[in-house]
Amino acid sequence: MRLKLTGLTAAKGLALGRARIREPHVLDIEEHHLPPDQVEAEVERLQQAIAATRAELAKLRGQLQGALAQEIGEFLDVHAMLLDDPDLSTGLTTLIRTGLYSASYALKLQHDRLVQVFEAMDDPYLRSRREDVDHVLGRVQAALHRAPDGSDVIGLAGDVLITDSVAPAELAQLSERGVVALLVSQGSTLSHSAIMARSLGLPMLVVPPDDLAVVTEGAAVMVDAIRGEIIVEPDPDDLLQLREREFAQTRERRELARLRDKPTATRDGTPIQLLANAESREDISRAHRLGAAGVGLFRTELLFLQRHEPPDEDEQLAAYRDAVLGMSGRPVTLRIFDLGADKADSAGIALTREPNPALGLRGIRLGFARPALLRTQLRAMLRASAYGPVRILAPMVTRRDEMAHLGRLVQSCTRELRREGHHLPQQVQLGAMIEVPAAAIALPAMLSTLDFVSIGTNDLIQYLLAVDRGNPALGEMFSPLYPAVIRVLHQVIQTCKAAGKPVSICGEIASDARFTRMLLALGLTEFSMHPSSLLDIRATIRDSDLRQLRRRTGALLRAGRRTTLEQLVARL
Repeated sequence: MRLKLTGLTAAKGLALGRARIREPHVLDIEEHHLPPDQVEAEVERLQQAIAATRAELAKLRGQLQGALAQEIGEFLDVHAMLLDDPDLSTGLTTLIRTGLYSASYALKLQHDRLVQVFEAMDDPYLRSRREDVDHVLGRVQAALHRAPDGSDVIGLAGDVLITDSVAPAELAQLSERGVVALLVSQGSTLSHSAIMARSLGLPMLVVPPDDLAVVTEGAAVMVDAIRGEIIVEPDPDDLLQLREREFAQTRERRELARLRDKPTATRDGTPIQLLANAESREDISRAHRLGAAGVGLFRTELLFLQRHEPPDEDEQLAAYRDAVLGMSGRPVTLRIFDLGADKADSAGIALTREPNPALGLRGIRLGFARPALLRTQLRAMLRASAYGPVRILAPMVTRRDEMAHLGRLVQSCTRELRREGHHLPQQVQLGAMIEVPAAAIALPAMLSTLDFVSIGTNDLIQYLLAVDRGNPALGEMFSPLYPAVIRVLHQVIQTCKAAGKPVSICGEIASDARFTRMLLALGLTEFSMHPSSLLDIRATIRDSDLRQLRRRTGALLRAGRRTTLEQLVARL
């Protein structure tokens, strides 16, 4: 019977496949006791499942290359560490031997115990890592219940995987196996898994669990992760519409490809700068190939993750130099390491226990608390400027004196490097990320210390609305379409323009064509986004009349409700 469901789009795309239902990581397993003579065989079965899971993680780690290895390697490493914890194995075997439990039920008991430990932690970041327990023990549980031919491991070609959640580390494997779409009941549209799914081009929707429960194994499922719709057992008209939309999408991609060498300007001739967000050489190469005007955000913190010692100056220089050379003379904005909060490093730079890490020692605050590390990074960035135009960007700025202090540090490092014989440009531009409401309000007083401004809308929206962007229960509340957000964005953009300072947005909304005309209406002329969005945003800009959009600015600013803003933006 045909059913229509709705969900939140985490990664756009269209797909048609066969429903493959994966049981939740926490299986509803009944208590089962073994005869004493079967205990050692059950222990052996458990050890084999753990070994199989360990081999699965190692194989996946070895298959990852380039950006994927950097992006999801951290998750795989954490999962491997959990799996190798001797307390886990000892606890499981003790439960089997003393309680005569089945391996599956022992795994469930151990899972429940560990979850209680994580949920009792004061640190919100550490509490959130209970998901790692779910994913790791879920893999072991799956290995225990795996069919001999391995067909029920994750998913097969043509499958629409329906499950509670998917670990970022699984996504490359899912894509490789031919899974065509993901329907999950947990998570948010800004989770690490959602970001990975977008990078892989794997359609993904977050759907209420009660809705997913009505989908049966093997049913034909049509996924529209653009409109946020799922049709179970689509009828002939649905299939025809899907084919038509796929054809239109293919044609649109061909047309977008023709825009690679076209200028980015509105219909009435106003030039717009499209910059790229990057964190790897692959991102840089793609940005260059697609005609980005530069890199508006190069995330340097990936150099600090997944290692026990911070990278030295020469190692950092090599990474920054490669980024600068890769853009062939177009400017590259290097962000100072943005560690802390949800990005904990293995080298012990960021604090591991803070009462509220999102409001704690992170961004430039952490840099000032680790002056030797900050100075090493600034030296490497300045040395990279000898190979092409470099801008330095400070994250999590709150006050004017922070930027003044950073400016003095940059000048000190510059003098030091010149004394050592390095030939540096006359000046390297220094900018601040506006992601703290206090910085947005105090911006006029800060501008004398800045050469440019970058608005980090992901955190700015989070702090303005007091909405945790990673909390699935608040997913619908995390939106730029609130009066307060619109007015703050307009205020920051106009303040910078009045002072003659370049301003860009590097948050997720810059990559979303639904908001492009709204941002143009608010005065934005520089966007920084994931390279995969460059052509789509360029097409939207080239089809926009800036003079007409500016006539709508007043209506956007006067809107008093989110629903009004949604209607206005839809009509732009």
